[in-house]
Amino acid sequence: MRYDLIDLQLFLAVADAGSLSLGARRCHLATSSASHRIARLEASAGVALLERRPRGMALTPAGEVMREGARQALARLEQMHADLLPYAAGVRAQVSVWANTNATNIFLPDDLAGFLSAQPQVRVTLREATSPEVVHAVASGEAQIGVVAGDVSTGELQVLPYRRDRLVLVVPPGDALGVRARIRFAEVADAPFVTLHSGTGIHTFLMGLAGERGRPLDVRIQVHSFEAVLGMVAAGVGYGLVPASTVARMGQPTRVVTLALDDDWARRDLRLCVREATTLSGHAQALLAHLARHGGASTSE
Repeated sequence: MRYDLIDLQLFLAVADAGSLSLGARRCHLATSSASHRIARLEASAGVALLERRPRGMALTPAGEVMREGARQALARLEQMHADLLPYAAGVRAQVSVWANTNATNIFLPDDLAGFLSAQPQVRVTLREATSPEVVHAVASGEAQIGVVAGDVSTGELQVLPYRRDRLVLVVPPGDALGVRARIRFAEVADAPFVTLHSGTGIHTFLMGLAGERGRPLDVRIQVHSFEAVLGMVAAGVGYGLVPASTVARMGQPTRVVTLALDDDWARRDLRLCVREATTLSGHAQALLAHLARHGGASTSE
């Protein structure tokens, strides 16, 4: 069984337009040529795909199935073509990286920019995910390199230190806690908080802390980014727990007061993980070495 791509494109055009002539026009074909191609497609399928009606063409039940299949097939071919374009332009390799929210937004932009400027023929695909999702992606081979936070279990993956970071409490300007330099989470656990949305690593972590206390966290609002958390806190909506690196990167415009947390769990080191470094492609090994050169450098370094 063989299907011609132009025939499939024409079939979709006719199905969408509900008219053979309009479909032919969209594909820059004569109506007679389009009619011949549709007949050939139906012969290949072994079933009628379209039926004539007083006001145009309509899909048969088999035609509905063909339309869905044709759309999926053409979409996959277009994606394949897009994936091949970098290689046609001289790209030698692609490296897949999965990373948690903090690494994706704070550390990796500069690190990947430095690597890519030195390796112009390499392309990197970066996906943001929770640390457990990153571990699964690396273990399954979907990602070549992962970046995870905290003490998430990495199983049998190889792990290297990447960056040192800590969670800090941020409070609005003028808040009574603003005169303090340090605090324990238990002192503010009943206060209203601004958090990232459910499913993010930091939100899951905070819910776990609340679960250990046996009392729910008062989440006043959930937002999409750490920057939005800082903005909401600055506006007086509530308190926030964010990585110190986020505040350092944003600088003075954040207009929040930062307090160090005296809890042991506040340390949130970032780690690189791979299945087996020696089996990575040469370019993936180069990227791993580039990221690992920090060896666990802190936010201020």
